[in-house]
This record gives sequence, structure tokens and C-alpha cells, in this order.
Amino acid sequence: MLKFLKGVVGGSGAGLKDLPYNIGDPYPSAWGSWSHFRGTSKDDGSPVSIFSLSGSNPQDGHLAAGRNGVKRLRTVRHPNILSFLHSTEVESFDGSSSKVTIYIVTEPVMPLSEKIKELGLEGTQRDEYYAWGLHQIAKAVSFLNNDCKLLWMVQVHGNVCLSSVVVTQTLDWKLYAFDVLSEYDGANATATGPMLQYEWLVGSQYKPTELAKCDWATIRKSPPWAIDSWGLGCLIYEIFSGMKLGKTEELRNTASIPKSLLPDYQRLLSSMPSRRLNTSKLIENSEYFQNKLVDTIHFMEILSLKDSVEKDTFFRKLPNLAEQLPRPIVLKKLLPLLASALEFGSAAAPALTALLKMGSWLSAEEFSLKVLPTIVKLFASNDRAVRVALLQHIDQFGESLSAQVVDEQVYPHVATGFADTSAFLRELTLKSMLIVAPKLSQRTLSGSLLKYLSKLQVDEEPAIRTNTTILLGNIASYLNEGTRKRVLINAFTVRALRDTFSPARGAGVMALCATSSYYDMTEIATRILPNIVVLIIDPDSDVRSKAFQAVDQFLQIVKQYNEKGNAEDTSGAGSLGISSMPGNASLLGWAMSSLTLKGKASDQAPVATANSVTPATTTASTASSGLIETPSTAPVHRVSSSTDFADQPMPPSPTSTDGWGEIENGIHEEHDSDKDGWDDIEPLDEPKPSSALANIQAAQKRPVSQPVSQPKPQASTSLRPKSTVKAAKDEDDDLWGSIAAAPPKSASRPLNVKTAGAVDDDDPWAAIAAPPPTTKVKPLSAGRGRGNRAAAPKLGAQRINRTSSTGM
Repeated sequence: MLKFLKGVVGGSGAGLKDLPYNIGDPYPSAWGSWSHFRGTSKDDGSPVSIFSLSGSNPQDGHLAAGRNGVKRLRTVRHPNILSFLHSTEVESFDGSSSKVTIYIVTEPVMPLSEKIKELGLEGTQRDEYYAWGLHQIAKAVSFLNNDCKLLWMVQVHGNVCLSSVVVTQTLDWKLYAFDVLSEYDGANATATGPMLQYEWLVGSQYKPTELAKCDWATIRKSPPWAIDSWGLGCLIYEIFSGMKLGKTEELRNTASIPKSLLPDYQRLLSSMPSRRLNTSKLIENSEYFQNKLVDTIHFMEILSLKDSVEKDTFFRKLPNLAEQLPRPIVLKKLLPLLASALEFGSAAAPALTALLKMGSWLSAEEFSLKVLPTIVKLFASNDRAVRVALLQHIDQFGESLSAQVVDEQVYPHVATGFADTSAFLRELTLKSMLIVAPKLSQRTLSGSLLKYLSKLQVDEEPAIRTNTTILLGNIASYLNEGTRKRVLINAFTVRALRDTFSPARGAGVMALCATSSYYDMTEIATRILPNIVVLIIDPDSDVRSKAFQAVDQFLQIVKQYNEKGNAEDTSGAGSLGISSMPGNASLLGWAMSSLTLKGKASDQAPVATANSVTPATTTASTASSGLIETPSTAPVHRVSSSTDFADQPMPPSPTSTDGWGEIENGIHEEHDSDKDGWDDIEPLDEPKPSSALANIQAAQKRPVSQPVSQPKPQASTSLRPKSTVKAAKDEDDDLWGSIAAAPPKSASRPLNVKTAGAVDDDDPWAAIAAPPPTTKVKPLSAGRGRGNRAAAPKLGAQRINRTSSTGM
């Protein structure tokens, strides 16, 4: 017998010492003489149920039966039998009298009668739920009557009724009240006494004829399920009639029994014990249990035994099926099953759609508790289908994720999609950043996300390049000021505006307009307007239209700045901007899917020149840009166009994927395009010769000790001074610094002044080298330029060199 404890305070046991649970409010009903209380654990506060049974005499028969129930409940384990957690027996003293109380702690449950009133189900949904509950109780009874013989002797519950059934938090029905439970000894021919020692606890209305007469000989000759099958028939009557059974004769009233269940109901209540229906047969053959709810829950419970085809078919139908099932059952039973299946990998990716649909019926707090933890764990899945499903539905749960969870647990897994070999997954990952980026820290934004976006802006898929520009425009407000200064203009002008894909160029224009408030007047005048103006003669009409609107917007900003030029505080005016312009709403929308562009070369390279321009690494462009160029090994796509704007060359599509800071193809051509646009224009004023003559005179006065061994100057060396190399070394090695656009040349400044000013300290002749030609020279027909060497000019450095030698 359990050890007696002392020390009970007044009341119904609340405040019991040494019991690791807190006793709460009681339920209005319980089986027999037991009381049923709500309770919580003292360790973690988790909910429990506490049953108590009291008696004034330790030898009281109710207490003896209660101890039998505790022993049976502790040893019998089954999914449809109440789960035992803890028990204790306490003896308290009140003056000369004593009181003994037995406590049983179980999983949190509620009496079935109370739960039915709380749910308030009607019609078909009520019948489906009752079918599921009866199916569970029938399995529990079948386990006792048929399967226990494999472990112990066959058991007889003895009092199956409405009061002996409780409901869990997931709305499962469970059998308890094991006080009367005994072994079936029908095989013992010599037994003569009562088989059920505590049968006197069973109400007379629940006793079959043989038990009411205490005909133990007939009972022992009957099947082991005879008594419990009768009790199951009593339970069916009580739940469908909505009232407790008052007397045995009421069982004849079958008006409330469903027609599909009526034949089995009548067999359960047969007057002949040997003809009563075995509960195992009831489960297998009854038409009543074949409904959508029972089939759905049964499929989920044996999900691990199903093959992939069955799982996929089931989960694709589940979202629509869930709408037809009782809503409380879906949220409290199916949803936890589905979340568990996804978390442990037994559910297919389409199950996520059903999970989110069910989750949408929850409150915000319940969604965060029941659904979000599973979703966060799914982001660590290696299943590509699961990752795709998460990214496709991130808009449904992204707002519910906290910033800390996104930054620490979600983003590290999502970011792997940026480098995925699947273009579809890269595109989904990119689009998901519209929801993820606002919750990222500045460290993650600048140190990780922007690096991935720099590579995606030169992705092989044109739609991904376009969407990257759109994303940058949308998340610009979340970047700090220093990052915006370093990133936005470079990304939009150097990359987007020079993309061969026309929607990408249009996106670049719109992104600049949407982020106009982040640029100062110097950036607008020297870096933005010069790059946008070129697009007003773009081959694509949509790009031209957006370019005209952008020019008007930025000119308006400049005009506003000029009008306030006389104000004392002009520093704030530099940030004047118009946040949006007509038609700018399209910036928030994504470009078309990259999958629709597969195999459409005409769409991927819609812009080209009539005279297809091949990128050439000229010394003049190198000198003007201050960057050291390396030959590009990527192939250049050349597509002829018959448009009126074909004379305006567009650079080839960038194909380098090594980051914004190291673009080899499609970015350096920026300087060539600038030169192509202005070098064929004659300077307005002749350059002042005084500066050049001063350099010549200084070179002539410098003694030359070895005229014979002096190397012969070349025009190319004069056009590539070492100062450009030093500038490249001093270039900011930041991720975006290396692609900063060079300030545009002024039309009023002669083009040859810059060349003349670039003096090589080691070459005195470089200062008087001939300027580059002012007219554009078309490249050779081969266009490759790899094995062709330009002929040495006949003027400039060679002529001066011969004169110097003669002077010697």
C-alpha cells in the first residue's frame, strides 16, 4: 500500500503538501465517488488533471476499489486509455477522526459530457465527431477484452458508460475509471465466487441481465467482451440522446440512434451474452465509422506506413477537405498531427499548404505557439521541395516571425538559396527577402545580404537580375546612410542601366526614382542624370518613357535646390527628393519569372546596336576611369536591331558572378560608352598651350645621359600613365567601391587636357604625347582584338624622340 502522508490543510485538498502539483478548480462531474480537478505542475506549470477519492475509514470499500483503479491505471498503457502520471495517498486527522484521500494525477482531460456541451456540434459534423470518439473507445475496450491476453489475462472493464470517458486537449476520447476492472477467469471451471469484486459500484441501469442477477456461471461461459459490449451500447445511447441513462428500459428507444449504426447498436445490446457483438468487429465492419473525419485522422496516424504517392495525393486534397471537417477537431487534433509529421519528416512538402491554411483559423497568439515553431524548424530542412514551399508561402507567416528569430534562425538557412543551382529557387529566395530583409540587423544586411545581391545582379537569368534591382529599391529604407551611399547608385547605374535586358534597365530607372530622397545634388548632377539621359534614346519604348519621367523628376529636384540656394541652411536641401512619381508603383512588383525566359534569346538580349559594339580594352578608357582592366573571357552576344535608336550602343550583358566589386564584363564598358558618346564631338575651345609648352620646356632642359639606350616611347605609354595605377591601388576596396561610376566629362573641357596632364615621372616625353583622336574609330571586323596590335602613331612621341636624339 502507498505510504501515508500527513499534513492536509482545509478545503478539498488544495494546498496538499509534498504533492508536486497544484490543485485547481473542480469539474462538475466525475465517475463514481471520485472528484475531478484541474491542476498544474509545480515544476513547469504544465496542465494536468487530478482525481481524488476520500474515505473516513482506511478499510472503506470505496478506497479499496480506488486503490485497485490506481494499480490498474498505472500498469495498463494504451493510446485510448487515460495516461497515468502520479499517485499518492494521504491520511489527515481532524481531532479524533481521520480521513484518507487518494490522489491520481493524469494528463489534462475533461469529462465527455462537459466537452460535448462546450463544442456544440450539430448535424453531420456532430455525427462525424461522435464516430471518431466511439471508434477510440471501441479500440480501448477491444484492447482490454481481446489483446491483453498477450501480456496478462484478459481484462473486463465492467462499467463502460458516459461517466467513464474523458476528452483530452486534442479532443481524443479516453477510457478511465478502472475501479471495477478485473481479470476474466472464464477458463477456470472451479471458480465459483464473483468475477468482478467491485461490481456493486456499477449502477443498476448499466448492468446487463446476467450481471444484475449475479449469474457468475453464465458470465464465465459468455465471451469476455459480453459485459463491456453492453456498456458500449449504453454509451452510444447516452451520447446521441444527450442525457444520462436512467434505467435499462430506456435503451429500447432508438429514435436518436443513426440508421447506419442501429444494427450494430442492437447487436451490442443483445439479451443473449453469447450473441453480443465483439468490439473488434464493430471497428472493422461498421459502416458508421467510414466517414471523412475518421479516415483523415486514421491516415495521419499511420502516415509513416504510406508511400510517397499516397502522401502527395492526400496532402493536396487536405486543404479543401479541412474546410468540410469540424473546425475544433481540425485545429486541436489534425493541426498538431500535421505539425508533428512535418517536423519529423514523415509529411510531404504539400502538407505545408494545409498547415498554413489551418493556422490561418487560429488567433495570432495560438499561431505563434502552435505553428511558428514547426515552420522555423522546417527552414533547416535539406529537402528542396520543403524549402520551395516555405519560400512560396512566406508572406503568410513572415510577419509573425520576430526579428531575432529571422536574423538568427531563419535567414542563415534561407540564404543558401542564393547560390542554389536551380534558378527557380534563387528567384524565390530573392523574392522572400522583401519580407525577411526588414527584420534583419544592419550587420546581416551589409555583411551578408548585399554580397549575395551583388552576385545576383549579374546572374545568368535576366529576370533575376531585374528582380534584384527591384528588391534593392524596396529595401533601401532599411539600409543605413553609409551603405546607401556606397551601394545604391553603383547598383542602379553601373549595373542595372547597362543591362542588355530592357526590363532590367527599366527597373534601374524606377529604382533610382523611388530612392531619389537618398541622393544629394552632386550625385544627382554628376552620376544619376548623365546615366539616365542616355536612356531617352533607348531601343525599348518603355525604357525611354521611364527615362523621360526620371529626367523630369530629378530636374525638378535640382530646380528646387536652386530656388533655395539663397537660404542659410542648404545642407538639408541636398536631400530633397520626390519619393514617387506617376507609374512608380510598379517598382513594388516583381519582374516576370525567370523560367518563362528560358530558351528565349530574343527576349534576353533585346537591345543591341546596328553596328554591334564589341567591348574593347582601350588605353584611353583606362586612363579616364582610373581602373586596371582585365580582358574578359565571357562571350559577347551580338544581336542586330533595325530600330531608329540603333546608333546608340549598349554594352553586353554582365556575366561575372564574383561580386559588384570585381566586374570584368559589362561594367568597365561604361567608360567606353562614355567615351563613345563624347569623343566624336570637337572641343568648343582650343586647349591652352601654355601648360603643355611648359611641360615640353621642362623636358627639354632635363639632361639625357644615355640617348642610345633610351627606350622608344610609344603612344600607348603616353596614354596609360602610372598615375592611373596608383589611383587603382588607392581605390576603396569595399564591395561596391570598385564599381563606382566615374564623373562624366564636361563638354566645355577639352578632351586632350586630361591626357596632357597625366605626366609619367620616368618618361619626360609622355607630357607632350599626342592626344587621342577626337573621332571614334570603329573596331576591326574581327571584333576580338586579341591578336591585333594598333599601328604606332606617326606623330607625337616619336617625332619628339628623333628631335631629341638629333640634338644630342
